[in-house]
Amino acid sequence: MVQSTNAPQLAERVRAAAGAVEATEEAMENAPGNQVLDALRANEAQVKRILEGVMAFQRPDAALASINRFWSEQFRVLMGTSDIEPAKDDHRFEDPAWHENGYYKLAMQSHLLLKQGLDEWVDGLPVEHKEAERIRFMLSLYTEALAPSNWPTNPAALRRYFETGGMSALLGLQHMVEDAVRNGGMPSTVKRDALQVGRDLATTPGKVVYRSDVFELIQYAPSTKQVHARPFLMVPPQINRYYFYDLSEKKSLIRYAVESGLQTFAISWRNPGSEHRDWNFDTYITAIEEAIDVVRDITGARDVNLEGGCIAGMEVAALLADLAGRRERKVHSATLMVTMFDTSVETPLGVLATPDSLEMAKTVSKMKGLMQGSEMGRIFAYLRPNDLIWNYWVNNYLLGNEPPAFDVLGWNADTTRMTAGFHADLLDLVQHNPLVRGEFKVCGRPIRLDAIECDQFWLSGLADHITPWRACYASAQLLGGKREFVVSDGGHIQSMISSPNNPKAKYFVNPALPGTPDAWLEGAKEHAGSWWVRWRGWIKARSGKLQKASKTLGSRKHRPLADAPGTYVFE
Repeated sequence: MVQSTNAPQLAERVRAAAGAVEATEEAMENAPGNQVLDALRANEAQVKRILEGVMAFQRPDAALASINRFWSEQFRVLMGTSDIEPAKDDHRFEDPAWHENGYYKLAMQSHLLLKQGLDEWVDGLPVEHKEAERIRFMLSLYTEALAPSNWPTNPAALRRYFETGGMSALLGLQHMVEDAVRNGGMPSTVKRDALQVGRDLATTPGKVVYRSDVFELIQYAPSTKQVHARPFLMVPPQINRYYFYDLSEKKSLIRYAVESGLQTFAISWRNPGSEHRDWNFDTYITAIEEAIDVVRDITGARDVNLEGGCIAGMEVAALLADLAGRRERKVHSATLMVTMFDTSVETPLGVLATPDSLEMAKTVSKMKGLMQGSEMGRIFAYLRPNDLIWNYWVNNYLLGNEPPAFDVLGWNADTTRMTAGFHADLLDLVQHNPLVRGEFKVCGRPIRLDAIECDQFWLSGLADHITPWRACYASAQLLGGKREFVVSDGGHIQSMISSPNNPKAKYFVNPALPGTPDAWLEGAKEHAGSWWVRWRGWIKARSGKLQKASKTLGSRKHRPLADAPGTYVFE
């Protein structure tokens, strides 16, 4: 639907916004990496250097064969006889005009052919695999940016323009100007202020029962008459807000745990400032153990069931190994979601990370004391530019639509900062793989992952491009204890929030743990529905006897300090 703003009012708003852009040009030019096209230009020198280097020693016969294939197919494109089609998961060219109109079909097929030809050319380069993938990535930034679907001549955009009497173009210009001023030049992925934490997101009832400089601990109010004796503590990654576990009512793993009769607690990390620059892995691992001790004190339980997702899964595993080395039994079982330790396994981020780029990243964050969440967001966006950049470019600017008001996107846009100390430790994990090499230490104490003895539930995503499921599987093989490994049908985010309310949800299970992930998948059985249901049975079996639910939260020592979702989540 087109907004009801009349043309004179809208024109005035656009002129005002354009004035704001003109006034902030200098500031934007000094904000490196803040704009999509600037990001492409920033890579131009590196692309040129790489291409000049490889052209110097590429095999002439391979180059000639690649050129011949390209122009032969291009001739078929021009003649209208080519059968090149977009991939099934490429939704940019779904408008019928791309296939029915000769000019649009020519533009689409020429773009797809160029991408295909460049991929073949990269495949034929006599360079190392990782170097080839870096070249492919750099080239893809340009080819995807120049896709005809991103042009104002996009058939859907033209149709929208005439349907609205040009209003869509004015609205698109307004959105572009607003993003230039307020969103670092990146197309907004969610409508600002449409969803509010505590009202639309993170609504499960509970209380903050403990607060330190590093985190708040939230205890959730039971919704069943009886609860299991052993409490359940959820540990989110530090690079995101905790309420990913508590989105809408139908996508809340926290609410699901509460409704399953679990005494549920969650950590909400503080959004650090520059004064916290020295916080590192030891800081957060120590904080997790501190939270465990508070949960045990409140509930009277000897131990807890623990969960960690993504980076927090690495910290949970390191803590488990440290506890095993100290012969302390504070954790009964662990749920590890989209977690990988073995950074030698190839991932998109790992391929792009060179020793020089890692050292530069450390230097920059050390100088600033922090890494802004928006910087991390751009890195992930460039890994999937069609889905996370150009999709919104078309929607917001060419079609003139408002960005969607969607819970996951709202959470994703609510970024947090990363301290320089934590960032450096994370990059060291990527670069040197100390967890796998047996060189990682917790507060100076060496740890061994195979010393872990507690039961574990591993969850990974079949289409995860950040922590690929094969890398998660290889990591699971490094731990001791009884492990159940489950692969959900989804990406890094979708796999974790694949709730029972999703009719398309499915997952794969193989009780055996063969030596390779492909052997595991070959023997895995597909199950319709959400893995949450399977996990609920698994964790309830490890949660102890049922007892009467308490009517109050906290304890005499740990009295409630604030209502959930707390205060740190708003910093």
